[in-house]
Amino acid sequence: MTTGVTQVTVAELAALMKQAAGVSVEPQDLEARAETPFSEFGLDSLGLLGIVGELENRHGQALPTDAERCKSPRAFLDLVNGSLTTGA
Repeated sequence: MTTGVTQVTVAELAALMKQAAGVSVEPQDLEARAETPFSEFGLDSLGLLGIVGELENRHGQALPTDAERCKSPRAFLDLVNGSLTTGA
């Protein structure tokens, strides 16, 4: 289902981290530490894969195959938002 939203926000990513992986992080903390590796937040590759799957379902399009390999929130949001914006 397409939501019409073409950008994933830091707050949405924080909510997805909790929903898909059980990792609680405040959006402000995630934004302030955007270059910090996901592993330091307690998010592993399987949790990130769950987030990718949820975003693909929400937006009705596949994300780049390397999305689940992103190391930090900033890298993930840049890649995902770039993909959603271009529709690629």
